[in-house]
Formats: sequence, structure tokens, C-alpha cells
Amino acid sequence: MGRTVNNTSPTDPLAPESMTSEEFRRLRVSEMTAWIAQNGEPADQRPDIDTASLRHRFPNLAHVVTSEITIDGSIGPLPGRAYVDPTSTETGHGLVWAHGGAFLGGHLDMPEANWVALELAARGIPVLSIDYTKCINDIHYPVPSDDVLRWWEDAVAHSTDWLGVPSGSLLIGGGSAGATLVSSAVRRLIDAGETVPAGLVLVYPALHPDSTNPSAAIPAAPHLHGLSLNYAGSDAALSDPHVFAGLGDGIGYPPTLLVACEKDAFVPSAEDFHDTLTTAGVPAILRIEEGADHGHIDEPSDPSAHRTIQAIVDWINSR
Repeated sequence: MGRTVNNTSPTDPLAPESMTSEEFRRLRVSEMTAWIAQNGEPADQRPDIDTASLRHRFPNLAHVVTSEITIDGSIGPLPGRAYVDPTSTETGHGLVWAHGGAFLGGHLDMPEANWVALELAARGIPVLSIDYTKCINDIHYPVPSDDVLRWWEDAVAHSTDWLGVPSGSLLIGGGSAGATLVSSAVRRLIDAGETVPAGLVLVYPALHPDSTNPSAAIPAAPHLHGLSLNYAGSDAALSDPHVFAGLGDGIGYPPTLLVACEKDAFVPSAEDFHDTLTTAGVPAILRIEEGADHGHIDEPSDPSAHRTIQAIVDWINSR
């Protein structure tokens, strides 16, 4: 039997005041969704990942200006944040960026969103960091994908005001679940005959129902199966390339950078999608970050995270 997740007594290890991120990740998916629905996302206990601390640790971030933006999402208001450094050397490109979080969590202040955007903006690539509806309370695809599409449409319409770049110079990217969502959104744009972004950046992406084994129709591991099914919403959706872009033929995608991590079990997903894109004639680069694990750009103290940031900058500058 699964553990009860709604007992908030002070001695309960699953109570909000005692739940740690590590404990949360060990829960079953059904327990995770129930816990978040009742308590919200577990707080990140790291003391040095707020913006002020990041600027102190990394002086190159000092001049980045942020602006809070809200749009109407599929279900309700969605927060976003624009990052622009007026002192940086402009590259002429901007990036719409979606954080990860297993479709269950993640937010604009996590390093994978905030620190990544600060670093890219400081190097001349203004960023619109976006949030989306999480897959809790019986919410599944297409809701978060719809949210990403809404953000993309608004970013195109307001690219000059928000980021100071023309809409034709906008790229889109994301990490982990965010990579799943942006690649899904691009597939939907292609199939709708809409203009696609100037480029696509996917960091430790989950592009298949089982990203450890792209040929598997259903994930073998119960936890991964639970996460994929919770996002997709049904067994039938697990085979839909609009849900998992790695299942498609890759035709129509823009130039793409894929960053996988040497220690991450999801490397096969990135490798398989890279092959798919290459076969489709799409210019695609696969970078395997040595010594890195899934989520490494959510840790600003990880040297491999800095290497990945620079690789993204270099690739975007080559557009």
C-alpha cells in the first residue's frame, strides 16, 4: 500500500514542514500529485540560489534587468519573466525558455529558469522564461503544451517590446520536461503550417514515453511510466508525436542543439532524436556533457552547468 500523503501531523515525514526535495522524489507519482495538490511544491532549501545571491556569486550578472510578464494561459494566468542586459554585446537573437520539473513542479525562481536566463542575458541573449500549468488535479496534455504555444504566440507578437529582438530571431528551448513541451509545441506548429522558431535548444530532453529506451512503447520502470502517463493523460497519447516529439519523423524542425548528460539515463532519447532530425535533413548537433547528470543546469555551482551555458551561447551565436 502507498503511504498516506495528507496527514500533516508534526511527526509525519510527509508533512509540509518536514518534506525535503529528496523525500519528495522518492514518492510514487500518485503520491506526488496528491501532495502538491494539497501543499504546493516542496521548497528548495538551498540558501544561495536567489537572485541577489546569484549576482553576488557571479558578478557578470549584475546588469541584467528583469521584467515580470503575465499572460492568459489555458486555465488561468501564467507568470513569465523577461531578462535583458543593456550593457551586453547583442547577438541579435532571443530565447523563449521553459524549465523542467517532471510536469509536476518547477517555477521561475529555480536556477534552471532564473540562473540560466540571467547567464544567457548577460552574454547578449535576452530570454523570456516561461511557466506553464502543471499536470496535477487531473490536468494532462494538451494543457501545458497549449500554454507553451500561447507563450510562443505572445513572444512573437511582443518580441521587440519584451526582448528587444525581431520575432524572426526568436528561438525556443527548455530543460527536461520543458524540453518535452517546447519540442511538442514546435511539432504542433509544423503540422499546423505555422512559422517555427529560428532554432530549438533541448537540454537533457525527455522526448519519448521511455526516454531511457526510445523504442519502448510503454516505460518499463513504474515511476517513469507514471510520470509519462500523468503527462500524456492516456495510453493512446503515449504514442502521439504531438505529445512526445521523438516519436515523429523530425521533418520541418528548425536547427536544433541537443545537450545530454553523460551520467543521465535519458541520453538515448537525445541520441535517437538527433538521428531522427539528421535523417530528416535538419541541422542538428548533439553535445554530451561529460561528468554531468540530469538537472545539472539547476545547480550553478556545477562546472558542467557553466560549460553547457557557454555551449548554448556559442551555438546561438552561430545562427
